[in-house]
Amino acid sequence: MDETRVPPHVYFLVSAVFHYLGPAFAVLLFARVDVLGVAWLRIAAAALVFALWRRPWRVWLRLDRATRRLLVGWGAVLAVMNSVFYLAIDRLPLGTVAAIEFVPVIALAALTARTGRNTVALLLAVVGVWLLTDVRFVAEPWGFVFAAANAVLFAFYIVLGHRVAQSPQVRGIDGLSLSMLVAAVVALPTGVVDAAPAFADPVALAAGIGVGVSSSVIPYVCDQLAMARLRRATYALMVSLLPATATVIGIVVLVQVPSAVEILGVVLVVAGVAVHRERRATAQPT
Repeated sequence: MDETRVPPHVYFLVSAVFHYLGPAFAVLLFARVDVLGVAWLRIAAAALVFALWRRPWRVWLRLDRATRRLLVGWGAVLAVMNSVFYLAIDRLPLGTVAAIEFVPVIALAALTARTGRNTVALLLAVVGVWLLTDVRFVAEPWGFVFAAANAVLFAFYIVLGHRVAQSPQVRGIDGLSLSMLVAAVVALPTGVVDAAPAFADPVALAAGIGVGVSSSVIPYVCDQLAMARLRRATYALMVSLLPATATVIGIVVLVQVPSAVEILGVVLVVAGVAVHRERRATAQPT
């Protein structure tokens, strides 16, 4: 199938749904497997799927040193980001973690493009996250620590993901395949022991593989296909849908019904992401 025949916005919408649907299923799996074990199963399952599908090691041999460093760095970010994300959603509602994810993205835009628009965007996001934090911080301080770490890494994920998607050295999906193999190795020491019980539990193992496919294969592939064809400004605007998507999935799958204050906080973050603009956005190709 020629992926260019599908509008890039469709790929983004699929990614938006699965980006949080998979983690919602992972939360349900925490009852059988420890959190970091589920995180490693997610990464390892995705790496295995990509390895069988793309055989990325053949691409690695022809890459230059700079591209290899880019892919290794992206893989390390994926490993740590997924691990702290799961530690966060084990303690906080999915929608809250998703909203916190975007503050560094907006802050970086405000620092690099000091416009009134980005100042307003940052204020909206900060107030929104403050409302979310004020509701739950006393009960789950570590949840917010992990969510903040995930947020910083998510910003790196977007920046490095765009570089891979637009690299002339490697196709986006092949680059993702290589980086996911790196991520599986990086996350191995912290996750494999906790994942061990799943290998004696066929239901948990199948669920872990399903989480990996729905969390890391489908959305990340769709991200690469969307990033390669959308202007960065357009992609950044569409990303504003993600906190709302996470909140809806949290309600439907996990019955995490937010309070009125939490809904307001998510809405403010969504508005901030939608309003912000990056300095180099207008220079990006369509």
